[in-house]
This record gives sequence, C-alpha cells and structure tokens, in this order.
Amino acid sequence: MRDPYSVLGVSKSADEREIKSAFRKLAKKYHPDQNKDDPKAQEKFSEVNQAYEIVGDKEKRGKYDRGEIDEQGKEKFHGFAGGNPFGGGGGGNPFGSGGGNPFGGGTADDILNEIFGNMGGGMGGGRRRAGGNPFGGGAGHDPFGGGHGHGAHQRSQPQKGQDAEAKLSVSLEDVVSGEKRRVHLPTGKTLDMTVPRGVKDGQTIRMKGQGFESRTGPAGDALVTIQILPHKLFEVEENNVRLELPVTLYEAVLGAKIRIPTLEGKAEVKIPAGMSSGKSLRLKGKGLPDRDGKRGDLLVTAKIILPEGSDPGLRALMEDWQDTRTYRPRGPEFG
Repeated sequence: MRDPYSVLGVSKSADEREIKSAFRKLAKKYHPDQNKDDPKAQEKFSEVNQAYEIVGDKEKRGKYDRGEIDEQGKEKFHGFAGGNPFGGGGGGNPFGSGGGNPFGGGTADDILNEIFGNMGGGMGGGRRRAGGNPFGGGAGHDPFGGGHGHGAHQRSQPQKGQDAEAKLSVSLEDVVSGEKRRVHLPTGKTLDMTVPRGVKDGQTIRMKGQGFESRTGPAGDALVTIQILPHKLFEVEENNVRLELPVTLYEAVLGAKIRIPTLEGKAEVKIPAGMSSGKSLRLKGKGLPDRDGKRGDLLVTAKIILPEGSDPGLRALMEDWQDTRTYRPRGPEFG
C-alpha cells in the first residue's frame, strides 16, 4: 500500500480533525455499496480504510512516523536484539507492543456508522477485513486464506426501501371498466394503476418496487388502499348492485318499457303489468366483477310514486275499489 498520508490526501502535519474529515469524505465516495459495478472503487475503499487504521490511531501513527511499523501496520524487522526476531523486546508481541490489537481501535467504525446509519455494523467488520493484513496477505486479503474480499460490501445486508402508502378513490363505474386511474405517491411518483377485478372497498393493493428508494437494496413497495365511493343511484350487495326504479301508478298497473342507467350506460327494462312496489327485476351480468371476471347482476326494484297533490278522478277510483275490490296486501302478522 502507498503512504497512508498520501492515500488520505493529507500532510504529515495534519491534525486529527483533518485526518478524520478526509477519511469521511473518501469512505463515502468509494464505499462498495455506492459503486457496485466498479471494482477499482472497492479496492480504493480498502486502501482508504487501511490508511486510516494507521494515521487515525494515535499510537500507530506515532509508530509509523518513527519507522517502527510499515503501511500495513506490521512491525519492521530491526535485527535480533534481545533474542526476539521481531524486535519487540523480551516476550514482546510480534504484531505490536504490549498486546496491542493489530487491527486498531473502533474509530473508523464510529465514523462509518455515522455516515451510513444501520449499515455501519456491517461496514465496521468489513473495514477490518478490507484493511491491512498482519499475516502478510496485503490489503483486501483474508488472513485465513479467504482470498480477496470487498470488506463492508460483503458484510452489509441489503436494506429494502420504505413502503409508500397512498389511497385511490374509485367509482363503481371504474371497478367495472378496468380503466387505469392515476395514483399520486408520497415519493413524488405518479402512477397509472389498473383497478384490479374483484377489488373490495378498503382493500390494499401492493405494487412491487414503487415505494421509496434504498441506498443498498431494492426499493420499497407502494401500498395503495382502494376506496370505492358511494354511488347516488346504486347500492352494492356482494357482487350485485341494486337500483331503485321510481314508476308511476299507471306504469305499475299497465306495464311499460323504461330506460334505466347501468354501470356501463343505458339499458331498457320491461315493467310487467301489475308490478308492485318492492318487486325486483334481475339483469344478468350487469353487476360488479369478481376476481375471475365473472359479473354479478343488476337488481332493479320498483317504487311506485303517486302524483303530487289531490287528483279527483284517482280518488273516486280508489273509493270505488275500496268498496268493491278490497284486498289484503299484508299478512296476518300485521293484524
């Protein structure tokens, strides 16, 4: 590895704050998760980590400046004085003085945690693997024969982005037509979404990868809750819809053909003669679709509406009926 001061781009007289600032900038720039398709950036990240292992640790920096350790953090050989081939003195540690940790302190871990949040733990471990190898494997090598590694890139777990929640209000006509409706997500995205067949009021639809972006993994999902708006004419009953049809007294008595609204436009129904209020006609396949696309029915319920005000002729007819054509519309439970 090159001189650690050169790697970090600082002078040998740089203070602790300058060294830390340089490391933060370079670690963020070259981190593997930011440069997944650039192996050179990954190697540069390992080199930056190793450089900070040396000059970011006060004790190691002093040893390096005095020529006691090299760029890898290994003790330099100074002969066999004192019987120790590593020059550390009697009973010395071949990797440093006084039982020191050849991998240095946790300062870089703290910085990486601060930069990358929850990924920091993985980055810290990766940093130590990516750094100098006291067993002679060189920067980026596993001292136990694991080969070249990418440090934090190997250790950090991909973090999925946050899900984005939104609501989509649709009409019964929208549910039937299957046309796309526009959804505005809190991410700032705007999507044209097809209303699924068989959707129910309050149902949440998951749209993969349409949520918030992630720095290290796949984007989150969009969770769109469907709100079916109340209709001024139709009431929903499972997959059927019901329409209340006002009819005149003479239409109910004589029968008639009447144009009615449906969820897909106009249709014509035939009111049979003598149809009472509350009686229903069924139009097959004019209701709401289920998941398989099978449609429910449209139930048309008659409601007889009398003319406003008093009609002498109608009153005279009803008085005659009351005397000569009496009938019971209610059962014994009303007696």
